[in-house]
Amino acid sequence: MVKMTATKRETGKAQSALTELRGKGHVPGVVYGYKTETTPIAVSEIDLIKTLRESGRNGVISLEIGGKSTNVVLSDYQMDSLKGSFKHVDFLAINMSEEIEVDATVHLIGDSAGEKEGGVVTQPNREVHIRVKPSDIPDSVDIDVSELAIGDSVSVSDIRDKFSFEILNDDDFLLVSVTAPRTEAELEELETVEEGAEPEVIGGEEDASEDAETKE
Repeated sequence: MVKMTATKRETGKAQSALTELRGKGHVPGVVYGYKTETTPIAVSEIDLIKTLRESGRNGVISLEIGGKSTNVVLSDYQMDSLKGSFKHVDFLAINMSEEIEVDATVHLIGDSAGEKEGGVVTQPNREVHIRVKPSDIPDSVDIDVSELAIGDSVSVSDIRDKFSFEILNDDDFLLVSVTAPRTEAELEELETVEEGAEPEVIGGEEDASEDAETKE
């Protein structure tokens, strides 16, 4: 199990305090859950990135706060879209003997037969929601697509019984499909539609007034 250290932080401070904290390379966060009081914390961003690389998005982390270790998983996080850095992290304290719900990445294995014939493989949903014991959380949910021909698809109903954990999505939740490539006529028609589309009108008096109210 990967280990990481956090420190308690004071709450009720101005936004400038959080900005200063992030400027020093730390990420504010909170720990809550099993036998744990909701506790505001701060972690080193470098340590956080390193830990997540080692444990994975759903891996169990032994988080040490003030000399006490708690088993947690990353519950939620916020990113700075401009800087690409973490703004906030939530850790959920867990009971290792009880199942939890997490999102697991769907990983496609192999090259489909349909793709070799010119088909296009699409993956409309890249995660499934599962219920599993923390010690059994998979790195990914692997789907072998090598036998898929053009027109074939895989939904949750096709893989539900292939894993030891419970998949919580509906049976018709589509994970992968192989479609025929578009013909030249279809591509030309699509280009014609795109070229003839009317430009979207942005703004207007009502929008402007709403923007002004928002700024106020």
